[in-house]
Amino acid sequence: MTTQPIGYFVHHQGRGHAERATALCNALVQSRPVEIFTARPDIFRGLDPAIGVTHIPSLFEPTGAEAPNMRSLPEPAIAHCAPLGWPSIRDAMATLTGWFSAANPAVFVTDVSAELGQLARLCSVPHVAVLQHGRRGDIGHMAAYESAVGIIAPYARLLEQDDRPAWMQAKTHYAPGLGIDVPALPSRDDARRALGLPMDGRIVCVVGGGGGEGLPSTPLTLGARQDPHSRWFTLGKITSEWHETAPGNLIHLGWVSNAAEWIAAADRIVSSCGNTTVHTVLAARKPWIVVPEWRYFDEQLCKAQALEAAGLAAMSPHWPSHREAWEALWAIADGIDLPSQAQFIDAAAAQDTAAWIDSLATELWADTPATQAPNMKAVA
Repeated sequence: MTTQPIGYFVHHQGRGHAERATALCNALVQSRPVEIFTARPDIFRGLDPAIGVTHIPSLFEPTGAEAPNMRSLPEPAIAHCAPLGWPSIRDAMATLTGWFSAANPAVFVTDVSAELGQLARLCSVPHVAVLQHGRRGDIGHMAAYESAVGIIAPYARLLEQDDRPAWMQAKTHYAPGLGIDVPALPSRDDARRALGLPMDGRIVCVVGGGGGEGLPSTPLTLGARQDPHSRWFTLGKITSEWHETAPGNLIHLGWVSNAAEWIAAADRIVSSCGNTTVHTVLAARKPWIVVPEWRYFDEQLCKAQALEAAGLAAMSPHWPSHREAWEALWAIADGIDLPSQAQFIDAAAAQDTAAWIDSLATELWADTPATQAPNMKAVA
């Protein structure tokens, strides 16, 4: 095993960052030591015990110790979240820079933070940025991408946005489905048996994301009522406007631990555009309507537009407000070439990405003088 470690920052909103990190770090730790930095160590499931996890304070959640007179000072264009007078942010940065100095990491991966990517570069640490969809041509994002030695895009190259410059794409490794356990996804019939569902009868599964406000029940009421011969199951948080009259074929399950089974068991899918949900549906190959949730930089909207352009899903920029809108979307979704969806996910994405990072790190540090070796005693 190579002794020079990999550092990995994991953002703790939603599920996708942690799931990507778990899959990739489990593959990376087979060849190098790995240390994860996160504000929520409890978000990881199935992490290899050889991987270290260091808690750092949240970079955007106040603790009450902040200086109040600086709360309204504007952010500089180079940063997205850099408030002044936050002791917790200073503590987080001190932990990271202290580890940089002690461990001499081969690479520091950020999923995601433009600020920490720039911090790594300023600390003379090679940085690999995770790239998400969205309108990210601002100074802060582009500075992080320009200063990175490599970029990981957890989606297929064919889903890339046309506004990404050539120099970015040239150093991007595409890893479609990174974090999704494709072989573990059951067939429709196996999933129905596991869930105790009948083999006959159409099922619509509506999947909400873990990083937003939840699924609105009113448009789902309209969708289920115009589809009386199907049973509609919702997964995730539901928000109500109190005035809807829900039909009997709309069943709210709340949060479940086996969302992939419900997706596999369904005949049709309605979902937001989070990374985990998108790639699970692609692996399951279903008629699919996507409705993007609000995210910074229009992340889900841009991803939904890419899915629509590739013919993988029917897209509505907002929830359908009447029967005819639902019918029009299903007419598109039912015409999707389902086998083509599987081409946009790679079961070996984690292993391939780990090999790419290891090769990149080896190339970057080749012929380095012995004085650059990591101080493992200091790390311990």
